[in-house]
Amino acid sequence: MSGVLTFILAGGKGERLYPLTRDRTKPAVPFGGIYRIIDFTLSNCLHSGLRQIYVLTQYKSLSLERHIRAGWSVFNPALGEFIAPVPPQQRTEGATWYRGTADAIWQNWYSVERYMFERGEPTAILILAGDHVYKMDYREMLSFHREAKADLTVAVIRVPRAEASHRFGVFVVDRNGRARSFQEKPAKPSPAPDDPDACLASMGIYAFSPRVLEKALRVDAEDSGSSHDFGKDVIPKMVSAGMQVFVFPFEQGNRNPSPYWRDVGTLDSFWEAHLDLVAVVPQFDLYDRSWPIHTYHEPWPPAKTVHDDPGRRGTAMNSLLSPGCIVSGGTVVRSILSPGVRIHSFAHVEESVLFSGVEVGRGAKVRRAIVDKNVKIPEGFEIGYDLEKDRRRFHVTEEGIIAIPKEEKL
Repeated sequence: MSGVLTFILAGGKGERLYPLTRDRTKPAVPFGGIYRIIDFTLSNCLHSGLRQIYVLTQYKSLSLERHIRAGWSVFNPALGEFIAPVPPQQRTEGATWYRGTADAIWQNWYSVERYMFERGEPTAILILAGDHVYKMDYREMLSFHREAKADLTVAVIRVPRAEASHRFGVFVVDRNGRARSFQEKPAKPSPAPDDPDACLASMGIYAFSPRVLEKALRVDAEDSGSSHDFGKDVIPKMVSAGMQVFVFPFEQGNRNPSPYWRDVGTLDSFWEAHLDLVAVVPQFDLYDRSWPIHTYHEPWPPAKTVHDDPGRRGTAMNSLLSPGCIVSGGTVVRSILSPGVRIHSFAHVEESVLFSGVEVGRGAKVRRAIVDKNVKIPEGFEIGYDLEKDRRRFHVTEEGIIAIPKEEKL
């Protein structure tokens, strides 16, 4: 894997995750108590032996860059390893903010040229999204890419056709996995070859042959009618031109007990992905030591529960408690508590995600909510029990999930 150059796209605004993205880019949003969303992609790179990584940032990137510096300084420059956050350089003529995923790579083609000058041409260029939750060994996909002599290989996951409508790019392939057509978020996705009820949805994971990528990006940059996006423009053109575009089934590279991939791009999907973690047998396994998720760990003390009096018992059931949490005479059910959360006596927290430093006051009740950092919920306050009242104060999704911004005064 030493010859593979990796780009992680981490510059999205994450507008559908607002207010969690009010002060940070989407890949920097906390997830699962102690992680950031980008940790899952970076951990996959680490375990796959990919040690030459550019992270392309753009909007509100300070939190992300600080996290990478503090938690991901694990690569050895003396061995040619690096992980480098790269803000927009605007090196190309007439460059602006990134206009799409393809334009983000093209505006940073200088980095590829410098890599070629110093180390020779990469064996492949791997392009990843920094805002998905999954476990994958990219070596399997890259081996497939080389053996197929592909110009482009795209990882795909099977999705029920009804769920894929208007949501995912969908491939139509032959028996050998070669793409015959590509549909970008179609209303009626075409079925998989062997399953009429499922389709092959793009995961936004691309392995390119370097010279093919350069030519495709150059042509796209010169097209004034393009939106400069891989899914909308570059991939359909490559498929229609008859190039060697193949799909790679995610299950062949999956490292979770069962295939699991989540695009946590909305508040509802973000909340649902957290609830996937708290089942007795979680859909996404954080406890597999053969594929651990790496992150930055602050020096918090262990979590604890206190008080064991009738009616005042510190209890947490089917929940994740991060270091530094104190459940002091309150009750926590099917929830995720990030570091430093404090639950006071007689408080009740249910099916909620509390970020670092949240404090739930005595007798307060929180249900089906996402509460960002350092929010102090007053004594007796209720969230999630009267949605009409909540809508007048907070952001409430169509599914009834309440989102409270960072350091909001209640």
